[in-house]
Amino acid sequence: MLSIQKWKCSWFLIATIASVVALVSVVHMFLYPLVPTLDYFRQAQTSCLPINGSAETATEHARESLQPLVDLDHQFPADSHKAVVHRGAPWQAKIGRWLSGCDSVTKEVNVVEIIGGSGCKNDCSGQGVCNHELGQCRCFHGFSGEDCSESLQLQCNYQNSSEMPYGRWVVSICPAHCDTTRAMCFCGEGTKYPNRPVAEACGFQIKTPSDPNAPKVIDWTKADLDNIFTTNVSKPGWCNVDPAEAYAQKVKFKEECDCKYDGLWGQFCEVPVLSVCINQCSGNGHCRGGFCQCNNGWYGVDCSIPSVKSSIRDWPQWLLPAQLDVPDSLHLAGKVVNFNAVVKKKRPLIYVYDLLPEFNSLLLEGRHYKLECVNRIYDENNATLWMEQLYGAQMALYESILASPHRTLNGEEADFFFVPALDSCIITRADDAPHLSMEEHKGLRSSLTLDLYKKAYYHIVEQYPFWNRSSGRDHIWFFSWDEGACYAPKEIWNSMMLVHWGNTNSKHNHSTTAYWADVWDTIPSSRRGNHPCFDPHKDLVLPAWKRPDVVSLSTKLWARPREKRKTLFYFNGNLGPAYEHGRPESSYSMGIRQKLAEEFGSSPNKEGKLGKQHAEDVIVTPLRSENYHEALACSVFCGVFPGDGWSGRMEDSILQGCIPVVVQDGIFLPYENVLNYESFAVRIHEDDIPNLINILRKFNETEIEFMLANVKKIWQRFLYRDSFMLEAKRQKAAYGRMEDWAVQFSELFEDDVFATFLQILHYKLHNDPWRQLAHTNKDFGQSRECLAKSK
Repeated sequence: MLSIQKWKCSWFLIATIASVVALVSVVHMFLYPLVPTLDYFRQAQTSCLPINGSAETATEHARESLQPLVDLDHQFPADSHKAVVHRGAPWQAKIGRWLSGCDSVTKEVNVVEIIGGSGCKNDCSGQGVCNHELGQCRCFHGFSGEDCSESLQLQCNYQNSSEMPYGRWVVSICPAHCDTTRAMCFCGEGTKYPNRPVAEACGFQIKTPSDPNAPKVIDWTKADLDNIFTTNVSKPGWCNVDPAEAYAQKVKFKEECDCKYDGLWGQFCEVPVLSVCINQCSGNGHCRGGFCQCNNGWYGVDCSIPSVKSSIRDWPQWLLPAQLDVPDSLHLAGKVVNFNAVVKKKRPLIYVYDLLPEFNSLLLEGRHYKLECVNRIYDENNATLWMEQLYGAQMALYESILASPHRTLNGEEADFFFVPALDSCIITRADDAPHLSMEEHKGLRSSLTLDLYKKAYYHIVEQYPFWNRSSGRDHIWFFSWDEGACYAPKEIWNSMMLVHWGNTNSKHNHSTTAYWADVWDTIPSSRRGNHPCFDPHKDLVLPAWKRPDVVSLSTKLWARPREKRKTLFYFNGNLGPAYEHGRPESSYSMGIRQKLAEEFGSSPNKEGKLGKQHAEDVIVTPLRSENYHEALACSVFCGVFPGDGWSGRMEDSILQGCIPVVVQDGIFLPYENVLNYESFAVRIHEDDIPNLINILRKFNETEIEFMLANVKKIWQRFLYRDSFMLEAKRQKAAYGRMEDWAVQFSELFEDDVFATFLQILHYKLHNDPWRQLAHTNKDFGQSRECLAKSK
């Protein structure tokens, strides 16, 4: 029996709309956009669209139920390497089959998006952004309270003493004027350039060592105010130095002073430039040092969420086209209520929590070094400069989700919930200022980060109803740091963890970093629990961030043929204490790189020795290559070994078309629990390092060509192309320009990291065992055989 949803439409409502349209035509010019615009009514109820479904949908489901099921196992058989290829990638068979038969034929479903109308007390006093879903203020750095009216006093210095007049060292240490809203140091009033930063060493005396080759030593107990405040052109000044005169070498300036803070450019911070914000506030706000100050009617970390005060013509693409459900009563003079917008979307649908800014925006706004935890900055022309920041993947994925058509504002319709806490920021900013002190964490950044995620957990449990419905199993957290989710609090371990380090702890069941501040072994189980760092049944390793290389893309290094790859095996990186400038810790890389160098080192170590099995076509060296990417592209096999936890060598190999050789037992690499690694990579046990080259020489040319061909098919899945293209569109819209990197990326069309991520979520939506026990009446837009596979 067909069940058709009740149509939310009445003649009374139509008459009401007609009269209100006439009224709004007059009032619109005075209230715009404080009330819904004419577009609101023009699009609303034009077809009396049923809110939760349609007769056509019901009929279609009935028609499908009469058709025989398709056997996915038979239709999509595995190849000789046990893979099923979908969209060019060799997937593990069961995953590839489902994606081949189901992901590509997913249909759009009607999703009711809730447009918030809740207001905030005193409009957040102009010192924050109103979350119109919850009616809560998100306060800017240095402000707090229900309406952001309370000013915080964030000191730059720790408590002083006679021995330390400015307190113990901290990044924010300041002998000049402290801006207590951000704990940042500036020249201050009475100087010619009061807003010029006086960051770290700039304000303190420098001790010149007797050895000319030795580094300078900063005396953090003695301010250098005579110099930085001087107006004497013959002394190295700063706060009164005119940039034009300094560039013309007419005056001296203190070279230890520079422009560390975001939003400023030039040797003397004289050029204001764009700061970095999430999605650059989506064109609906102003980026104030990392925190989006949204225009009226917009909210969210990137100002991408419209409220009922917004103009529909400005809505983001992921909410268009929309059919509006106008409330039965609309009081223009009173409080504007929420309304619904019906949008056609494909699953999976992701709800992104608009967390308190302490978990993201404040970490960006308050950073003391512009390169920290972001993947780009802007130059004097506001052109994008991409960073080498390895942890930039966290920001890239966050921005892609926020701008994706798979995003939903309706938690009831969501399939997954993304919790955007930025560990890449909290770790790099640990001990930035006294209010980010690690004293209670005994200097452990891992412990500080655990607390951040635990606070985020408590926030969403208290403010939202979604966690308890699945005990958090449909929630997603990103741990971008060296050892991934090893220090995730026990309360969130049911969730899906996105990491770069897939340590199952099956062999290395301890902290593997050589940097003491990041170890997690000493965190008590009462806080961390006893979970592994990675669970391949629920978690996912994502590729690390790689800055776009125009030369590599334009010359197509990834496609270089076998005959031009003359080097059998290549690895270039830190090889430990046996080499000049090597890491001194024996535990670095879990000793793997050191063992490799001992056997196959092609550069002399401190004792002048080469590896015991060095060979002409094998390169294992710590010496920096003049053209690293070219060297990889000239090689057949490339080494993938850990550093302090994960390293970016897997990405380097794949992006230059080289077959990765993985040596790290029990530790998963990007997509390794979903793609069929045998099709494009080689895994070698740590104990087999002495036999590594012999193993590689046994591969015949047919096998090598097969793996190289698969690397060529998947290389774009290791690029954050979607993030690059979002930025390219912003630059084109704002300045009408397309930089070289944007042109290169616009010519790529295969699935990237974000597309792969969505495909994996879609598979998990219908195949995760716990979901088979969950009962839902959602429309998944799937055929019977695909739904049957998930039950």
